[in-house]
Amino acid sequence: MNKQIISKAEERIGKIERVSLLQNQGCTSEVHQVVTGEGIYVIKSSYEQRYREWLMSEASVLEKLHTIAAIPTPKYYGYFEASNSSHLIMSYEKGMTLTSALKKAEKQEQLSLIKSFGHFLQRLHETTVAGFYPHHWLAEQLKKAEGYVASGYADGSFELLQKLIVHQPSNVPQTMIHGDCTTDNVMVVNGNVSMFIDVAGMTIGDPRYDESLAIRKWMNHQEYLEAFYEGYRRYQVTKEEFAYFNEGLYEFF
Repeated sequence: MNKQIISKAEERIGKIERVSLLQNQGCTSEVHQVVTGEGIYVIKSSYEQRYREWLMSEASVLEKLHTIAAIPTPKYYGYFEASNSSHLIMSYEKGMTLTSALKKAEKQEQLSLIKSFGHFLQRLHETTVAGFYPHHWLAEQLKKAEGYVASGYADGSFELLQKLIVHQPSNVPQTMIHGDCTTDNVMVVNGNVSMFIDVAGMTIGDPRYDESLAIRKWMNHQEYLEAFYEGYRRYQVTKEEFAYFNEGLYEFF
C-alpha cells in the first residue's frame, strides 16, 4: 500500500505499525492485515472499476450490519477512495474459510461442517433486517448480466442470457440472501460455520440462488448433499432450479 492509502486508513483506525499481504482475491481485490495500537484490521482494496463498485456495495452492506448481531460479518470501520482505487476497512477475524477447513478435515468432520453450513444459511434466510427491502432481485440481476455481457466482463454468453430471461423460474418468497454463497465466502470458527464474508451481494433476493451456490460442489456426492440438507431444512432446489442459478445466472457474476 502506498503512503496516501496508509494515511487515509490511519485517519480511521490510528497509527499503523505493521502491514502484511493476506491474500489476493483473483483479479477482484487484494487484502492486507494491518496492526495498530488499537487492534488488528483488514484493508480490502480494488483497482478496476467493476470491482471498485462491488467493494463499495460491500462497504454499504457492512455499514448497515455494523450493529446487527443476527447476521455475523466482519465489523465495518470505514471506506474511502483514492485516485485509482477503493478501500474497505474491517475487523480482522480469526478462523478459515469453509473451503480450507474441508480440505483439512477427515470425512466425519467434513459432514459436520457441511451440516453446519446448511444450518447457518437457513438462519440467514429466516432473518429479517431493517434497512433491506424487497425489490425485483432477479430482474435486476438479469439487467446487470446484460451490461456485463455487453462490456465483455462475463463468462456467460448473450445466448445463455436470453434463455435465462425467457425461462425464469416460478416466484418464491424473497428472503435475506448472501448473493455469492460459496464455501469460499463463509468462515469456520471453532468447528462451526459462523460468519459471512465477501458480502457485496447481500440483499433481499431469491434464496434458491444462495442454496444452489452452496451445494454446487456436492451435487454428485449424495452423502455430502444429505449432510447439507440436515442443516438446511426449509427447501430443496429442483435440478432445474439448480441449473438455472448455478449453471446459468452465476456465469455472469
